[in-house]
Formats: sequence, C-alpha cells, structure tokens
Amino acid sequence: MTSSSSERTTNGAFILFISIVATIGGFLFGFDSGVINGTVDGLQVAFQSESVGTGFNVSSMLLGCAVGAFFAGRLADKFGRRSLLLVAAVLFIISAWGSGVSATGGEFVVYRILGGLAVGAASVMAPAYIAEVSPAKYRGMLTSIQQIAIISGLFAAFLSNYILADVAAGSTQPLWLDYAAWRWMFWMELCPAFLFLTMLLFIPESPRFLVVKGRTEKAREVLTRLYGVEGQLKLKEIQDTLATDHQPKLSDLKQPDTGKVRPIVWIGLGLATLQQLVGINVVFYYGAVLWQAVGFSESDALLINVISGAISIAACLVTLAIIDKVGRKPLLMWGSVGMTITLAALVVAFGNADQGTDGRLIMGDWGPVALVAANLYVFCFNFSWGPVMWVMLGEMFPNQIRGSGLAVSGLIQWLTNFAITWTFPMMLAGVGLAGAYGFYAVCAFLSVLFVVRYIYETRGRELEDMQG
Repeated sequence: MTSSSSERTTNGAFILFISIVATIGGFLFGFDSGVINGTVDGLQVAFQSESVGTGFNVSSMLLGCAVGAFFAGRLADKFGRRSLLLVAAVLFIISAWGSGVSATGGEFVVYRILGGLAVGAASVMAPAYIAEVSPAKYRGMLTSIQQIAIISGLFAAFLSNYILADVAAGSTQPLWLDYAAWRWMFWMELCPAFLFLTMLLFIPESPRFLVVKGRTEKAREVLTRLYGVEGQLKLKEIQDTLATDHQPKLSDLKQPDTGKVRPIVWIGLGLATLQQLVGINVVFYYGAVLWQAVGFSESDALLINVISGAISIAACLVTLAIIDKVGRKPLLMWGSVGMTITLAALVVAFGNADQGTDGRLIMGDWGPVALVAANLYVFCFNFSWGPVMWVMLGEMFPNQIRGSGLAVSGLIQWLTNFAITWTFPMMLAGVGLAGAYGFYAVCAFLSVLFVVRYIYETRGRELEDMQG
C-alpha cells in the first residue's frame, strides 16, 4: 500500500470517527424524544393530568427544542460547533436526571425544557458539523448517519421502556429502589449522555468555523488531518469563499438588494415545517397511546413501538446506501408519495372501525391493515424526509448563512413539532384517529407538490458552491 492511499484511509477513518461522535447527539435526540412514549401513563398518575395537561407535559420539551435550535445556530457562529455540542451534552445529563426525580408537573416541565434545549442544539449542530468536515462525495451518507442515530435512540428508548415496564409489570409500578418504572425510563439516558460528553473531547472544531474566526493555522491543521495533502487546497477554497464576506449575522438571510428573505431560506422553512406536519412524531411520542386506543394492551403497544423502531433503522440504512447515488430530491419525492398513500390507508382503517363502550376502537379485520399501513408509513418517512431533510439543511445554505439558516429552520421545525404533539390528545378526543390522520395525509400530499416545485438537487456539490 502506498503512503498516499494509507493517508486517505486514515483520513476516511478519522472523518467517520468524528461523524459518529457528533451523531451520539442524534442518538440522545432520539432517546430523549422517544422515552416519553412509555411514560405517558406514569405522568398522568403522578401529576394527575388530563388530555391538555398530558399533551403539554409530553410536548413541553419541544419548546426547549425550538429555542435551542434557534440560538444554537447563532451561538455556534460565535463559539463553535463543537462547543455548542459540549453544552448540549451537559444539558442532556441534567434533563435525564431531573425528569426522573420530578415531584410535580411544573418541575418535570422545567427539566424537559432543558432537555429540549439540548435536543434542539444537537438537531441542527450535528448535521452542520458533519457537513463541514465531510468530502462532498460522501457528505450525504455521513450526514444520514445522524438520522440513523436518531432512530437508534428512539429504538433504544422504546426497547428500554418495554423491558422496564415488563420487569415492573407496568410503567406505573415500582421498580428498583422503589421508584416507579417510568422514572427509570428517563434515567437510562444518563449512560449515553455521559458517553457523548466524554467523546466530544476527542474531536476537533469545524475547520470552516476556524477560518471564519481567523484561526488559520488551526484550520490548516484540522484540514490536513481530514484531507491529507488536499487540506491546503480546501483551506484556500474556504478562504476564497469568505474573502468578500463579513461575520455571519441574522440579517444575512435577507437579500441585500431587495431586503426580502432569500428564496433558499423559504425552502429551508418549508422542508422543516412539512417534515412535522405529516405527523410522524405522533407515532414516536404517542405510539403506546395510539395502539392502546385501538384495543392493544400496554405491553403489546410498547412492543409495537419496538418493531416500528427496528423498521425505522432499516429504512435509514437503505437511505445511507443510496443517497449519494440517487440524490436528495428523488428520495423526498418517493417518501412523500408513500406517506400520502399509507396515511390515507390509516384513515380508511380507523374510519371503518367500530367503537367500544370504553371509547376504544374495535379494529376487527381492519387491525392488520392499520398495523401494516402504520409501519409502511414509518418506513417511508425514515427512508426519505427523516434523514434527507437534515442532510439538506446541513448542506444547502451558503457558508455565510449556514448558522442563521439552520437557526430559523430549526426553530420552525420544533415549533411545528410542538403544535402537532400538543394537539394530538385533543384531536384524539375531538375528531378521533381518522380525523387526525386525515389532516396528516393532506399535509403529506402537500409535501409532494412542494418537492416538485421547490426542491433542487445538492448531491455532489461542494459547500463553497452553494448559492443563496
């Protein structure tokens, strides 16, 4: 083996290593989001909450996510991508511990919002960081690892919830040290949170951030470790791109000549909004509630969550293998069409079910249809909009506005997530499952039109070539 090929192999291994470390934040993003799924009954019992209160307890984290995503992009332009991920790791630890020890609903909400700040920061910083250290040829694949990490975190939370509830004979029953199982569900997050904090100490700061801050020698050192002899050329490309620019600021999102918001920003906002309007997080946050509402036991409902998590991982692995071959736009299109069809099938299944005296749906022959459609819907989302949206947000903005573009897109994404999650219990009590999923199906159809009209391909393009 020649020295140059060895150097390329070493660089590839290093890039993969730091990408995996960054995506531990994605794993925690998924775990922190999914753990709430198995704790809803425990929260209702512990805090005596009804549908509106339960919806807020579940969705309160998302307010923190919105704030964290918005300010993380701006703060990362000032202090660095890695620095913000370190802060997020500390917040994950505080939130996991505090959510489990909370004695009141208000205290619980505070800790969940702190966790939301961490999730919001990790959600925008991990893909941005990975995009800024990855070669264009493999950037889609490496950034897609973020979604695999998110889904793996969800799967781990679902599996952990299922095992803990099974051991305790119910999420509200006492487990170790006489604490209810639902509290231990939150404390399980402490292990990956401490791992994230430790591993972040072994990765470098983003070289593009270092160049912006005038730390040229440090940027050259990092780029050399990433790209070998080509690091110097990459440094010059970054410097040339930034030569006529100023320090990033939020007003850069407007066109200097007209004062209107740049078209690329509207596309980012559309991606962020539609990813949530299709209702995917209703499945992730309320899966246990949803399946119990159609007649399954708590244990069976938690097991279905585990199966859905495994399907999600499989879908992301498919995307990982093909995203840099077929591109971003085709995956979004296929996913939108698939979600529209499967959500419509769920509407038909729920709409044709009978209702028992306890208010639960009796699915009968429609039960298998609902199960298959729901899991195909989960597959379609995680094959497309799940990973691809984060890939595109991490790479579609020019260097000058990447932090600000991610900030506003992340803010809108999490606010939409909050609205969908908070309103689901009320929709369930009002228009029922068929009505709720009918709304998500319409939004999935709108996403088809959005992709056709506004999405352009970014596959294979260098970040320095992105236009605003």
